[in-house]
Amino acid sequence: ESVIFLSFGSGGTISKCQMTELAYGLELSKQRFIWVVRQPTEGDASAAFFEAKDCDGLPIINYLPDGFVSRTKDVGICVTMWAPQAEILKHPAIGGFVTHCGWNSVLESILNGVPMVAWPLYAEQKMNATMLSKELGVAVKATPIEEGGVVCRKQIAELIHRVMVDEEGIAMRVKVKDYKLSGEKALSVCGSSHGSLYQMTKDCVFHMHQQSSEAKSRGA
Repeated sequence: ESVIFLSFGSGGTISKCQMTELAYGLELSKQRFIWVVRQPTEGDASAAFFEAKDCDGLPIINYLPDGFVSRTKDVGICVTMWAPQAEILKHPAIGGFVTHCGWNSVLESILNGVPMVAWPLYAEQKMNATMLSKELGVAVKATPIEEGGVVCRKQIAELIHRVMVDEEGIAMRVKVKDYKLSGEKALSVCGSSHGSLYQMTKDCVFHMHQQSSEAKSRGA
């Protein structure tokens, strides 16, 4: 549990300035990392989702501070655009997850017992981040200096340190592993999630047959 994984989902992007601060924050944290890097954007944080931009064929190094890749080559890996997130979160080396708090990412993190740095970008992600940090106690939340502003490198390093090293992070890890067990139980054959999905499917089939019968009756 010595590596922190960073990914803002399939649709999340950050600005060039924020990417620079994130890179320096990672360096300051002195933690091992895997970072999924996307082309920065100065517009909507959901740009990658709605515009499906790639990295324009440019190497990752073009978007990161000078010397960052070489300085961190022994402790970190930068991956372009996409990585097998679910498989990475399952690995026992992963001790934390910097996430945009999309619901799929939240579920994958909890079901693998990984505490989070909650960094919401758009849509319902702010609500998810608040729930994770304030109600469930399995995340710390990144907060820009001002609304719509940049999360500074010092705060980034502190957040990562809180999750990966501090007593607070140890407590979060215990909590999230308890939620992991609850999630596994819910997803089991006799669990609440499995039961709800089964009932929904059963109801859908019933209503489809009912509508079909009514249509035939009207046709007759």
